[in-house]
Amino acid sequence: MDALAEAVVAGAARSELEHLPPPDRFTAAHLRAEDVDSFTGVADKDVRKSIHIGAVPMPELAPNEVLVAVMASGINYNTVWSAMFEPIPTFSFLKHFGRQDRWAARHDQPFHVIGSDASGVVVRTGSGVRRWRVGDPVVVSPVYVDEEDPATHADGMLGTGMLAWGFETNYGGLAHYAVARTSQLLPKPAHLTWEEAASNPLCAGTAYRMLVSDRGARMTQGDVVLIWGAAGGLGAYAVQLVRNGGGIAVGVVSSEQKAEYARRLGCHHVINREEIGLSGSEPPADPALVGKRLGKLVRAATGEDPHIVFEHVGRATFGVSVFVVRRGGAVVTCGSSTGYQHEFDNRYLWMRLKRVIGSHGSNLHEQAAVGRLLDLGHLTPALTETYPLTDTAEAARLVQNNAHLGKVGVLALAPGPGLGVVDAERRERLTGM
Repeated sequence: MDALAEAVVAGAARSELEHLPPPDRFTAAHLRAEDVDSFTGVADKDVRKSIHIGAVPMPELAPNEVLVAVMASGINYNTVWSAMFEPIPTFSFLKHFGRQDRWAARHDQPFHVIGSDASGVVVRTGSGVRRWRVGDPVVVSPVYVDEEDPATHADGMLGTGMLAWGFETNYGGLAHYAVARTSQLLPKPAHLTWEEAASNPLCAGTAYRMLVSDRGARMTQGDVVLIWGAAGGLGAYAVQLVRNGGGIAVGVVSSEQKAEYARRLGCHHVINREEIGLSGSEPPADPALVGKRLGKLVRAATGEDPHIVFEHVGRATFGVSVFVVRRGGAVVTCGSSTGYQHEFDNRYLWMRLKRVIGSHGSNLHEQAAVGRLLDLGHLTPALTETYPLTDTAEAARLVQNNAHLGKVGVLALAPGPGLGVVDAERRERLTGM
């Protein structure tokens, strides 16, 4: 560990951090361009074979950027996609982005530092940074926007230059250091550990935009919300947002262990996929038949059909989702972990006046709203286990196999779990810990 990282871990003062130089190279979980074709013709694209841990060169900071000493990060499904080189290798994103200007050109490298969540300490600021100082503890939003695009000022997600940090950009969060724009930063919640704080930005922000924001499904009190994958990272936050917002959360999971976890989160009703004859990653031969089984179970539990279906599974479930949501209801989707090519019977969409809402990430205002809910104790981190940075590939493999609950965290510079709590009184009041 370099001297600057050691000082951060030791809790050094701002003045000391300001005078310690960043290293020329740093440890990072990364992909290599030379591996892009390594999974050709391979059935099991085991991400443990493509995620490498090693040193990469430190980039120069742009005027609107900060260098963050990363204490903790997390695994998201885009990390799995990246490491599988699907749907296309992320090096294509880096090359396209690199053509933009000289600052973007830094991202076009034969390595890709991945990771779209992070908590840590600001250790350097670009020449144009005003609001953030060396020594500030922060969390990093995964939404990387172009502040000069007019659309960004209406909604950060609408700008044509919007990218997913650590997926479509380089120097992401699964590393000892990360490079982020100031428009990605928010204060770290003082009552959370480093790994708890790092587990929230991507999944909690995405779920908030999908359900609560006026750009999503606009959930209201009493809404019945069907949540696919209710025990996963996205689902764990969706369950909490539905319950706390006065809705009725109906979760769909794939095992009794996951069902129990969803109940602990506050899910009102839980359905095992096997009950409706749905298994694996392939869509059912007859989505309407599966939808009828699912609808019957939802009505038995709630007395109604779902107002909203929370979708991110994609190809395996989308046809069922369009069928099962009520007349005038909405299917809100942010991803497709089982495949992007969806098939559904359009009659159920147009004749029953249903809506499909596309949702992607969350803007900084929505991220701040999530931060406030965390501070109030109305939302709790979905973290269930952590791995050291050296075992990032194993952590990603767990998510690849859907063998995890909630969020899987990764400790970067943090020497162990449970560190980083500043406001112990608030933590005890909110959690009893």
